[in-house]
Amino acid sequence: MKSEIQTYNNSQIAEDKEICDLLCNIIDKNLTEAENKIWHAHPVWFLDGNPIVGYSKLKGSVRLLFWSGQSFEEEKLQNEGSFKAAEMRYTNANQINAEDLKRWLQKSIEIQWDYKNIVKRKGVLLRLK
Repeated sequence: MKSEIQTYNNSQIAEDKEICDLLCNIIDKNLTEAENKIWHAHPVWFLDGNPIVGYSKLKGSVRLLFWSGQSFEEEKLQNEGSFKAAEMRYTNANQINAEDLKRWLQKSIEIQWDYKNIVKRKGVLLRLK
């Protein structure tokens, strides 16, 4: 785990830190080709500069966000925003289903919308894969 992400995780209360650490470990093991960093104050993983997955602390939960998640056709993921993102929220590390998360991470590699160039395209989102 990168030190900046560990610092982010360590800044959370114990229950949320446990969630963040588990999410990070599973993501790192399954997205070995991805770059990760703190982006807009939250841990995010990128493939070829395109944001794929990240998590953030919200008021009552930790949100796991897949930028292209609405295209995964996964019932457990909830639509987020007006583009293609979908999320899952956790209040306890026991709620994380590793098999679901691994499947979603695989889909995040196979199904991507071009968020990297959304500003250049004036808000138009194109599918990459």
